[in-house]
Amino acid sequence: MRRMCQWYLKFENHLTLALASMPPRLASTHLRVDVGGVPAIDGLTFATTGDHVLVLGAARALFEAAAGMRPISRGELRVEGMAAPQAIRAGIVACAPLDPLLPAEWTVFQYATWSARLAGHERATASALATDALGRMQIEPMNKAKLGAASLAVKRAVVLAAALATGAGTLLVEDPTAGLSGEAAHLLARATVRALDDRLTAMFAARVPLESPLALGADEAIVVDGSQVTVQGAPAEVAAAEGTLALRVQGNVDAFQRAVQAQGGRARVATGAPPPVHVRVELGPLIARDLLRIAAESDATVVELRPLGRPFA
Repeated sequence: MRRMCQWYLKFENHLTLALASMPPRLASTHLRVDVGGVPAIDGLTFATTGDHVLVLGAARALFEAAAGMRPISRGELRVEGMAAPQAIRAGIVACAPLDPLLPAEWTVFQYATWSARLAGHERATASALATDALGRMQIEPMNKAKLGAASLAVKRAVVLAAALATGAGTLLVEDPTAGLSGEAAHLLARATVRALDDRLTAMFAARVPLESPLALGADEAIVVDGSQVTVQGAPAEVAAAEGTLALRVQGNVDAFQRAVQAQGGRARVATGAPPPVHVRVELGPLIARDLLRIAAESDATVVELRPLGRPFA
């Protein structure tokens, strides 16, 4: 028994070290991504820690850069410890963008198989991977249906199946339920979570209902406000942040921060970004109106104020 305990402790230590050395799903440093010559993201720095991550509120340019669909202008963006295009080319990462153009005359099965073939799999292996992926997404009975005649929910399920069929261990996904409602959204979300359970994932969405399977199946949420991360943690903790506000403040931000804290609140000021400065305030005994008063008394101006829980609508 003693030897068994010693072996287990050694195993646990090795496992802890191995997990600690694993790279995050996504990490950026001073990232800038331009759209049409104008920065959509500028100075974004973050690192995820979960295996199933929700990225909420970010500009679509962040997904496009992570998926290798858009070049970065400055800084660094890494997926599974590698530059995004390198991770895609290596087959470590696959992507499921929202509503890409689909060949109308192709069948569901042809599209998923084509994706597997593009990933470098032989014909027989690609066919098996496509069949498995369509089964995971619960649309295998439709494998002979043409994409042009498929419903929007089925098309989105096919795009997810195509990403699964590559065999990649990490998937970057744009919210497949965006714009859907009711039963269709719930069924697709549930199928997505079940299908991706054994893969590492980063799901990009503007907002997600807290009761959605997409939120319930995530172990981390990260909320991006422009070029800043305003809150990061377990989805339930992020949604519960009703007493925390995200502000953008210009003027004497240091005096504003000191005054908020002197009156019982907590203010965390983001560094390194151009004004107006992002400030996260835990209200404590204060109310939102107090922040406007404190700003006026501190020679500062609040140009934006919003609750952090908004991405979980």
